[in-house]
Amino acid sequence: MDTLLENLKMEMKEIKAMNCFNVTFRNPEEILSFLNTVEKYDITMDMKRGRLVVDAKSLLGLMNLGLNNVAELRVYGDANQLRQEISRYIAA
Repeated sequence: MDTLLENLKMEMKEIKAMNCFNVTFRNPEEILSFLNTVEKYDITMDMKRGRLVVDAKSLLGLMNLGLNNVAELRVYGDANQLRQEISRYIAA
């Protein structure tokens, strides 16, 4: 029971620390570069476009979102350094 409670508390901390950014990719090379950047972080991340939600560290998932579309990047943890590194993909 204590383990379950501890896991729930950790999940609540992650939810409180969620950061969201709108990002877009113009070509497949940008997706690969983005992927190489986010893979360095031990943080859970999702990408959402419409009803579709994919793992932000999945090449197939990111390719499925398409090019020239704005998608929401959801980062479940501290994203200050990450935001700087992905700034070129953040949609205006």
